[in-house]
Amino acid sequence: MSTTLTVSLADQGIATGARIHANLGTAALVEHALAKGEGKLAAHGPLVVETGRFTGRSVKDKFVVRDAMTEETINWGAINQPMSPEHFANLKADFLAAVKDQDELYVADLFGGSQPEYRVNVRVISQLAWHSLFVRTMLVRPSEDELAGFAPEYTIINLPSFKADPERHGCRSDTVIAVNLSEKLILIGNTEYSGEMKKGVFGLLNYLLPEQGVMPMHCSANVGADGKTAIFFGLSGTGKTTLSADASRTLIGDDEHGWSDSAVFNFEGGCYAKMIDLSAEAEPEIYATTKMFGTILENVAMDEDTREIDFTDTSKTENTRGAYPIEFIPNCSEENLGPVPSNVIMLTADAFGVLPPISRLTPEQAMYHFLSGYTAKVAGTEIGVTEPEATFSTCFGAPFMPRHPSVYGNLLKKRIAEGNAQCWLFNTGWTGGKYGTGHRMPIKATRGLLNAALDGKMDDVEYRKDPNFGFDVPVFVPALEELGIDQAILDPRSTWSDKDAYDDMAQHLVQLFADNFEQFAAYVDEGVRAAAPQAA
Repeated sequence: MSTTLTVSLADQGIATGARIHANLGTAALVEHALAKGEGKLAAHGPLVVETGRFTGRSVKDKFVVRDAMTEETINWGAINQPMSPEHFANLKADFLAAVKDQDELYVADLFGGSQPEYRVNVRVISQLAWHSLFVRTMLVRPSEDELAGFAPEYTIINLPSFKADPERHGCRSDTVIAVNLSEKLILIGNTEYSGEMKKGVFGLLNYLLPEQGVMPMHCSANVGADGKTAIFFGLSGTGKTTLSADASRTLIGDDEHGWSDSAVFNFEGGCYAKMIDLSAEAEPEIYATTKMFGTILENVAMDEDTREIDFTDTSKTENTRGAYPIEFIPNCSEENLGPVPSNVIMLTADAFGVLPPISRLTPEQAMYHFLSGYTAKVAGTEIGVTEPEATFSTCFGAPFMPRHPSVYGNLLKKRIAEGNAQCWLFNTGWTGGKYGTGHRMPIKATRGLLNAALDGKMDDVEYRKDPNFGFDVPVFVPALEELGIDQAILDPRSTWSDKDAYDDMAQHLVQLFADNFEQFAAYVDEGVRAAAPQAA
């Protein structure tokens, strides 16, 4: 790749005496990371790194500058926290002073988005070589010709050594992620967690694209041999990456996409998969990437002698991650895009054990569940969580949605109607009881039901109305019989030994849904309100 910049940092008003490493390739960046002690090589070639005290995004330290451009367009609140232009000006001045004093900096010029009409040019300036490798892996890499004429529209400056001053900078702590949409600048300080860069670009596209009629989505996507696209919405841990990485289908992407008039297109050029309990048997395509040079493994446990990885070790974090180019997955899309969706899959890991493994949704029900964005935490994953705990993350990605949820909900409903897409809700969580009593939904059952849905084999089966949620649930699915899985799994109540306990838990979950949806009721039509689950 090019080692010179068409538009220099000086051209952007960024002065520095640092040695600039511009658009280095994978091998060079790995060499730099190793030479600087930023990581170690595992057996078979991946780069293993640690992200320090932050092993996930620092949500409470992220701010958006509140100015004339954003005042009426941002959904201000606990997620989209405001920062004043004056505080940002101080932060920017101090960031630029810190940049000026660096010895070395890594610059990567990349695209956010694979469909040329809707992509943005993003320049990422990093202190760490492995951060540059990460962002180069995760975003869309320009060709040599594209780099030759590359002019950055948006810039990210990522300085893990920078410590913010809450009083001077208007932030919460010495860690800060500040987004200035007017100045097209994102500043990241005092965190080594690489996902802040990736999600910074995602948030940017989530702000820009709705004005162009494009639906931005926190989802994975793939295409079948029949040329039909499926998209998979779901929060972390629900199976979004796992279920989309199917060797029999062409992968468009695992996490972030746009739905335009003509295509579903990946925002990224890589995948960022959870590594916890990864196995070759359950997830062969993803597991294979952990033995490839160019993959980055974050916060995993490694034997210092053999350099083998132990994916069951959670001593550093349960949020162990692997970043790898999408082409490491067999049968990925060369263009990073596919036709508009025929199937919309919503994934939830219901730890209450109430929801069936598959349900068919009307467009109104789809919008209801999209705005709800339900999944559940299980006991033991966080301090103080002793019972299953519902999580409602609007649009299956509330932390990344700068506009009001109704903007995205109405766009999705419009897209579903125009494309006549079939919508499904899959429970990848618990059956036979809540977490601690029941057991996790077998992935074999989920895959079997998913394949049946995507292959059109669910069109002619018999359905029943779920008495609590009102959606259609299949009564008998031949694909389960072929896999040797008991059809009883389709009716969660029948899998509980205590039916009264199921009924009580179902009504508890219905009420949680109702309470959460009150915030959206005024923004949706009567059809969506009527799609709500019903309390007995």
